[in-house]
Amino acid sequence: MPDPTAPAEDIDRVASALVASLPALHRGLERKVARDFPHPRLPDGQLALLFLVEEREGITVRESAEALVMKPNNVSALVSQLTGLGLLERRQDPADRRIAHLHPTPTARERLTAARALKEAHLASALHTLTEGQLDALGAALGALASLNVRLHSPAG
Repeated sequence: MPDPTAPAEDIDRVASALVASLPALHRGLERKVARDFPHPRLPDGQLALLFLVEEREGITVRESAEALVMKPNNVSALVSQLTGLGLLERRQDPADRRIAHLHPTPTARERLTAARALKEAHLASALHTLTEGQLDALGAALGALASLNVRLHSPAG
C-alpha cells in the first residue's frame, strides 16, 4: 500500500533517479554482453519477442502483441524474421488452423541462455565492487522494484 504521507518531492526525486539510472544500467550491461556474445545482436523488438516466447512457450501472435503492447501485424513481421533466422517456430493449433503457437528453437534457447549467463556474470562482477551496505540496499529494493515492474506493465499502470 502506498504511503499517502510520502512527500511529492521525495516521489519526484526517486522517479527522476530511476528514469536516469535504469536505462543507463541496461545500456552498460548490454554493451558488455555485446562485446562478449559470439552472435550478432538482434534488434530490441526481436529480442523482446524471443524472451517472451521463451517465458510463455506456445503463446500466439495476438497474445504476444498484447503482452508487448504492439500491433499484431508488427509482431507477425517479427515472427517471420525470427523464423527466417531459425530462432522461432510457428506451430498450428490443432483445433483452429488459423492460429499459430510460437516456440523458440533449440538454437534460440542456447543463445538466450548464453546471453542471460553473460548478463548475470557481468552484473555479479559489478556487484562484487560494492560495499556491504550498498548490496544490502539493493537487496532490500528488489521487492519494491518487482512491484513497480508489475504496476508499470498492468493495464491500469
